[in-house]
Amino acid sequence: MTNEQTNTFDNGAVNNNPVIVGLDIGTTKIAAIAGRKNEYGKLEILGFGRANSNGVQHGMVLNIDQTIKAIQTALENCYASNPNLALSEVYVGIAGHHIKSLQTRGDIVRQNTEEEIRQEEIDRLIADQYRTYIPAGDQIIDVIPQEFTVDNFQNIPNPIGYSGVKVGANFHIITGDKTAIRNINRSVEKAGLKTQDLVLQPLASAAAVMCDQDLEAGVAIVDIGGGTTDLAVFYEGILKHTAVIPFGGENITNDIKNGLGVLKTQAEQMKVQFGSALSDEAKANAFITIPGLRGMPPKEISVKNLAGIIQARMSEIMDFVSYHLKQVGLDTRLLNGGVILTGGGSQLKHLIQLTEYVTGLNARIGYPNEHLASGHIDELTKPMYSTCIGLILKGYNDYENKNKQFEEKFRRVQVPASLQQPAVDEKLDTATAEETVFVEDSGMPKVKERKSLKTFMDSFKNGLIDLFKEEGDAHL
Repeated sequence: MTNEQTNTFDNGAVNNNPVIVGLDIGTTKIAAIAGRKNEYGKLEILGFGRANSNGVQHGMVLNIDQTIKAIQTALENCYASNPNLALSEVYVGIAGHHIKSLQTRGDIVRQNTEEEIRQEEIDRLIADQYRTYIPAGDQIIDVIPQEFTVDNFQNIPNPIGYSGVKVGANFHIITGDKTAIRNINRSVEKAGLKTQDLVLQPLASAAAVMCDQDLEAGVAIVDIGGGTTDLAVFYEGILKHTAVIPFGGENITNDIKNGLGVLKTQAEQMKVQFGSALSDEAKANAFITIPGLRGMPPKEISVKNLAGIIQARMSEIMDFVSYHLKQVGLDTRLLNGGVILTGGGSQLKHLIQLTEYVTGLNARIGYPNEHLASGHIDELTKPMYSTCIGLILKGYNDYENKNKQFEEKFRRVQVPASLQQPAVDEKLDTATAEETVFVEDSGMPKVKERKSLKTFMDSFKNGLIDLFKEEGDAHL
């Protein structure tokens, strides 16, 4: 698995869990975080590095050389935080204007109707969806089952163990531009790393800030990044909708720069220090003094005008969120969990009030500390690191599923001493009354899965990165 290293738990036991690295290639920053689960299943952060991002616009890699340098800088900072790290494989987030989604339906008719439904049949049902027609130049990134049906039985989270004539499912298919995907892969590989898997950023962020109660209640995750705002909508434990809104924090900064006639660095500073998403909450008599350029007189900026510019763009983003919720019929009070705001842009003052006003839903800030162990640095609990933490959780979900598949195939059986062969070597331990062997499981009864965060994570298709490899990339 990824970046194998051993360590010890506090109680002296050896921690054989792998070190998994999340790499968030964003418009304003590139972050690399290395983490490992402890004995309580919580994520311990072993390394953290970040760098300013120059080659990425609106979530897409446009300048590969600049992106490579930024990734290498983030890795160097990660190594500086923990010189004992040895990193080679990473989970990478993907977003951008090119990401699209669609809903499909698939069914298969079974030949052996009396037998229980097997995983192989579900895999075939999912594989059929990769033949769905999509525009030329696009590539299917992920096929996520929503709910299954077996004959007349509806809304089945996991049909394995059922029996019937026809098995079907509704699917959420995520697509992206082949060139954009290839640019991400090349940037990571030329930085000396291997991409273990690509994960849609809003789904990674959702895993970091959600709990099982959120999934059950129904929530909209709004991840406000530098170049885009990513949306993931969950209802009744199912991923209902994903979308990438083509506006983010960079757009707000540019609006301030153009609207107030200041430098981009000054606009960013004003946004962070004095910005508000509601102009009514800003003081009418408060002003910011900006130094003049090259001997020109200083400029006075009204805090209320600043808030008005921010509110206009944030209202536009939230209008998009409302539009997408209306598209899937969830714009009313059906989402009892409301809106969870995360990402760097979620830290704007009064954004919760604006979100509640525009969407009509309750809102809160989502911090990526749901699964973090205690003792981590406070910096990592900021919403801007939700995607990176979620990528590590996705990696651990893959790792645990591989172990689970082995355990399901083989179960431990105790062999009585009377059936054991006598020892032929004194060095063998004959004092043990029983011996443990692995026996292939011929079919354990399945328990119906509860809709939880783990079942949502399990629905991700693994190993998608191989789909994007081309012969031309072999020499990179």
